[in-house]
Amino acid sequence: MQGDLPLTRDLVLVGGGHAHALVLRKWGMDPLPGARLTVINPGPTAPYTGMLPGHIAGHYARDELEIDLMRLCRHAGARLILGAATGIDRAAQEITVPGHGPVAYDVASIDVGITAKMDLPGFAEHAVPAKPLDVYAARWRAFLAAVKASDLPPEVAVIGGGVAGCELAMAMAFALRQAGAQPAVTVVEHGPQLSGMAPRTETMVRRRMADLGVNLALGAEVTQVTGTEVIVKGRAPIPAALCVGAAGAVPHGWLAQTDLPLHNGFIRVGADLGVVDDAALFAVGDCAHLEATPRPKAGVFAVRAAPVLHDNLRAALSAAERGAFKPQKHYLKLISLGGKSAVAERNGLALGGALLWQWKDRIDRKFMDQLDDLPAMKREAPIGPTASGVQDALAGKPLCGGCGAKVGGAILGDLLVKAQHPVTGDVVTGAGDDAAILQRPGGGFQVISTDHLRGFIEDPALMTRIAAVHALGDVWAMGAKPQVALSTVIMPRMSPELQARTLREIAAAAQDVMGAAGAQIVGGHTTMGAELTIGFTVTGTREDMPIGVGGAQPGDVLMLTRPIGAGVILAGHMAGSAPGRVVADALRFMATPQAREAEILANAHAMTDVTGFGLAGHVQAICRASGLAAELRGDAVPIYPGAQALSDQGVASSLLAVNQADAPIRTAGSINPLFHDPQTAGGLLAALPEAAAKVAQARLAAAGLKGHIIGRLEAGAPSIRLR
Repeated sequence: MQGDLPLTRDLVLVGGGHAHALVLRKWGMDPLPGARLTVINPGPTAPYTGMLPGHIAGHYARDELEIDLMRLCRHAGARLILGAATGIDRAAQEITVPGHGPVAYDVASIDVGITAKMDLPGFAEHAVPAKPLDVYAARWRAFLAAVKASDLPPEVAVIGGGVAGCELAMAMAFALRQAGAQPAVTVVEHGPQLSGMAPRTETMVRRRMADLGVNLALGAEVTQVTGTEVIVKGRAPIPAALCVGAAGAVPHGWLAQTDLPLHNGFIRVGADLGVVDDAALFAVGDCAHLEATPRPKAGVFAVRAAPVLHDNLRAALSAAERGAFKPQKHYLKLISLGGKSAVAERNGLALGGALLWQWKDRIDRKFMDQLDDLPAMKREAPIGPTASGVQDALAGKPLCGGCGAKVGGAILGDLLVKAQHPVTGDVVTGAGDDAAILQRPGGGFQVISTDHLRGFIEDPALMTRIAAVHALGDVWAMGAKPQVALSTVIMPRMSPELQARTLREIAAAAQDVMGAAGAQIVGGHTTMGAELTIGFTVTGTREDMPIGVGGAQPGDVLMLTRPIGAGVILAGHMAGSAPGRVVADALRFMATPQAREAEILANAHAMTDVTGFGLAGHVQAICRASGLAAELRGDAVPIYPGAQALSDQGVASSLLAVNQADAPIRTAGSINPLFHDPQTAGGLLAALPEAAAKVAQARLAAAGLKGHIIGRLEAGAPSIRLR
């Protein structure tokens, strides 16, 4: 958000290819005021093509290979929609994303790369295309692990004898040898020789392949792929516990289902990288066909096109003049040879050796460093004199989003004590539990609660899902069935058209979550404000007395249904230090409803949902209301992947210190800060007899869910002890 300027135009980047990654970096340095940026990509990271063979060979770890789109989007102020685009409606100017709904654009760019899927019998069931790269890399890691465990033979067939196929064959053979296996790797090429290489380059590549024991099957026509071999016409089958397709560039199938102008399935673009005859669309990278200056499918062109694309996207958003992309006629090929050696080819000349690999390594690392080394989040200092205490307050951590932005529990507790009135009429219990309890005139009970979240991600739809799950947590924690909901939405300033687009996404997400939970949305209120805030008032019903925090019994065990650590992950995300995969995994948990968990735990003696006051704060709430002491088993508490590493690095929510003071834990050793970490849409925390807990665990497991027994309650003054 650029100050108080309204958002007026939507820019959507479809795909996280190299060009788009570089656009995001540059955009973050100088965003266009009034433009809202959205990125659509299947995952939170995107693999870098240049380092893939090195990763397969074992020279680079997975993190070194992947471009962190989550961090880049945070840097650029963009929302990242995790999903694969499957269509485009150019008349309505909308991108189709299954599971999310249409994403509207004023200007959009497509950078989805290519695939290497092959139209061969058995290929879809038994083989993996070399592209998309992340899919192939994951399949390779699983295969290599299986070979190391002696579960699969080290037999690999690569269909395609071009540069990519040979590079990957050599990399896989090298890695299998390093793992102690005797590889049987075969490159299967339909033509009479390897393709895409100068004669000297081919000679060097074939010599290295022979050194690694990689076999060549030239002039071979593949007719079928099975789970154990590749069937070749007129030849003996080729053993293949893993079959990789690398026979050329194939455009994504969904492009052919659109009315986009295509050339052999690739999007036709002009010199300005704009889609032919469409002023609102651009395309770049391997999925694009340069109409005036056709070039091979090579990552170097996408990288060189990025600055031109960035400038022309801004021009399209502001009705300015566009520039032309002028790709070079010749480019350098650097081909990895399995180990730490490479061949460099340019204009038919070739040179190989270890120094070439070191050169390639420096080039690749330099490219990745520019996408990893992002400027730290800036905090603007006030100009001029300030009231006493302002500078001290600003010296602390930036205000977190989600439940990390809550007011401390002690402050709220004091307020509730002063504001508390005797319950009268239909009110059974008022403030103090997860929800107030009302007596229903026809019998049974109704619970009511309200909650809202300050936005911590840029995607209004995902933010809505998380806010809805978070608000429903109070109803589920009372053992009640959701009934109705009222929404409260505060949106940042934007044009009427963007307001309508945003509210459509919010409404669809809210209806999806609430409807699935059995709650009907009966109204709400929307207003404009400084930042996105989404909340819900929810009611629920239960025939028996709803579950509170005060019914726990001595000997009950404490069960938790969801990991902790969301607060530190969100704090790390805001600071740009949390890995994208870690953030995406936590967001997925937060957006997942807990209706089934609540149903299984509906007979608990006491229950609450773990939110802003952290695990310790909510354990303390049960202890105080039930008059019991708690013993927690630190090693039994589930933690989100990546959260502990962030905490150990000093990352913490702005609410952590308050939570630590409000809910002290007694122990002879150190206390993990994550026990006080504020959670958003956190797990259900239930107190129930141990036998009942074992039954609940089994039922949860049968439903694909988890219930972790993390401690026990016993007679004694309300307190928490850690062992």
